[in-house]
Amino acid sequence: MSETPVLILREGTSRSRGRDAQRSNIMAAKIVAEIVRSTIGPRGMDKMLVAGMGDIVITNDGATIMKEMDVQNPAAKMIVEIAKTQDSEVGDGTTTAVVLAGELLAGAETLLDKDVHPNAIIDGYRDAAGKAQEILEKIAIAIKPEDEVRLKQVAMTSLNTKGIFGSQNRFAELAVEAVMQVTEKNNGKVKADIDLVKVMKKHGKSLEESELVNGIIIDKEVSHSQMPKSVTGAKIALLNAKLEIEKTETDAKININKPEEMYQFIQEEEKLLRDMADQVAKTGANVLFTEKSVDDEVLSLLAKKGILTIKNISSSDMEKLAKATGGSVVGTTRDLSKEALGYAKTVEEVKIGDDKLVYVREAKNPKAVTIMIRGGSEHVVDEAERSLHDALSVVRNAVEDGKIVAGGGAPEIELSKRLREYAIKVGGREQLAVTAFAEALESIPVAIAQNAGINPIDILVDLKSKHNTVQNIWFGVNTKTGKAADMLKMDVVEPLRVKTQVIKSAVEAVTMILRVDDVFASKGGSSPGPSPGGPGGMPPGMGGGMPPGMMGGM
Repeated sequence: MSETPVLILREGTSRSRGRDAQRSNIMAAKIVAEIVRSTIGPRGMDKMLVAGMGDIVITNDGATIMKEMDVQNPAAKMIVEIAKTQDSEVGDGTTTAVVLAGELLAGAETLLDKDVHPNAIIDGYRDAAGKAQEILEKIAIAIKPEDEVRLKQVAMTSLNTKGIFGSQNRFAELAVEAVMQVTEKNNGKVKADIDLVKVMKKHGKSLEESELVNGIIIDKEVSHSQMPKSVTGAKIALLNAKLEIEKTETDAKININKPEEMYQFIQEEEKLLRDMADQVAKTGANVLFTEKSVDDEVLSLLAKKGILTIKNISSSDMEKLAKATGGSVVGTTRDLSKEALGYAKTVEEVKIGDDKLVYVREAKNPKAVTIMIRGGSEHVVDEAERSLHDALSVVRNAVEDGKIVAGGGAPEIELSKRLREYAIKVGGREQLAVTAFAEALESIPVAIAQNAGINPIDILVDLKSKHNTVQNIWFGVNTKTGKAADMLKMDVVEPLRVKTQVIKSAVEAVTMILRVDDVFASKGGSSPGPSPGGPGGMPPGMGGGMPPGMMGGM
């Protein structure tokens, strides 16, 4: 009797396991890391991403590149998640995290080929990551939250790696001023909520003409042509209610038998609308912002009273207006009072290009501000917005933590040196993983040097030689001279939080990838493409999901 085959998986399901699965996943992750490697550092190159509809994004921001690429391979998606986590947590260092993860996987692959068990590698990497964070905490430099000079240096270090050439100084000033404005101290703890910094962009003029408004800019226009377009000494009412007659929730019918009854009905409606306008005017307000709609009759009455009104404001803008002006958002016109009003020096309608915006300037002790980015084209202002986000994030990190480290690959070289010394104490097979971690860290200064056209071997030898002396722990890559230099003296500094998060994000993703020893791909599932090691050795899903031109021009 012949044995009956037992089918466990659906027909068409492919499976790779053991070393094949690990090799395939590692290769996919390394390819993604290689894509962004050339963007790292002040001399990094840009990527052009072309979407299916022809939309173009030109950037060297790691998070944006990862987000715009339509990556299909599951392991590659894990690396993309690193960039997203890094961007949401600390706002910068996305490229560094991805490149480090790729190098850690390359080191792990070498150890796997030597029959080191994945769990021994994972344990060694985790041990090394913990030790690296401990070392960073020890060598970090403390700064005060009000140290504007250091904070500007932090912002400049981030901006010098972005594509806003010539305007880094202006954007660093904007970032520091904005974060300082929204910083608050509670129970001795410093908190800087950069969500209270509203960033707007309009192409036209130049990047240098970008400005910080100590208040809020609303992307709306004055709601009635007869209203004043500018109010000085603004007393601002903030309302979350409709200024119109509500329709009944149930069907209702009104029988009118005489013309007098119709007249009375209209009169009553007008009285209700007039009362609404009067209740606003009674508080002494000369500016009204409301989240909801406003009846045309009420707008006309408010215009006669000289009250500048803007309707249909978003709830997030209302929250910022309250923070900026010191006012309170109320639910009905009856709750409006003089005490609930906010204050600003001026509220005015400004025309920029074809658009009209309302500027609330010089608000009373603003805890919410707006940065208006200007630039020659849409692509320029888009990249400037991404750059400003990173600058705001790093300044916030430095303000909240009060700790910084030098940049230019200096911390990575120092960590590499100390982890090699630590590896000897660890012993066993984990020692190999700790050493591999130390080698992976060296890839960061090497990438910075390569992108600047510097010989990576020469600079690495120079850096290691300098770091053998305790006083030289902040020596990194000087991309202008091509030699090792003291990054602290060159004012190249980064928040401690960025470096620690880079290590956490990279190690967590690498751990997850190394633990996988079996990959099942269902027919028509989320992992299309050839089986592992298909044509050209390309992992499943890589290549087909890239925007046109991505793989060829990297």
